[in-house]
Amino acid sequence: MRTARDHELRRHRADIGMVFQHFNLFPNMTALQNVMEGPVTVKGQKPDVVRPMASELLARVGLEDKANEHPIRLSGGQQQRVAIARALAMQPDVMLFDEPTSALDPELIGEVLSVMRSLATEFHMTMMVVTHEMGFAREVANRMCFFHDGVILEEGTPDDIFDHTREPETKKFLDAVL
Repeated sequence: MRTARDHELRRHRADIGMVFQHFNLFPNMTALQNVMEGPVTVKGQKPDVVRPMASELLARVGLEDKANEHPIRLSGGQQQRVAIARALAMQPDVMLFDEPTSALDPELIGEVLSVMRSLATEFHMTMMVVTHEMGFAREVANRMCFFHDGVILEEGTPDDIFDHTREPETKKFLDAVL
């Protein structure tokens, strides 16, 4: 039996998009079908209504020519961009990214960061990103947190974190990755 709290949680979850570290695309579906799945299955929208929007989202992430490809035939960067389009198809208020570039080869990281950068700068999408891509974080973020052993050690603007580091663990991390 669902409670009022369950209903409220489901409503809030519908407003949050999630992009996983390892893509989590449906292997039996094409890129277009992956993007369409949420609005059709979860929101009950008609496929004929969702298809043009899904095609537009694939174009936005630079994959309009890959709409009919299955994930196995896409590079890691392409799969991650399909995952971003799939999350955007739900029209979320907030996007969560769990280390979206960590499973990618170095040459593919730029593809994904470029899409994320455009979400932040052109579309003003609110994003929470777990990342080790410090240059990207500094450029795009307006607030940052540095976690160590599951605890927030520092938080503030990118300038606070990068230029006025207070904690030795933060400094050690930044020295290692920059």
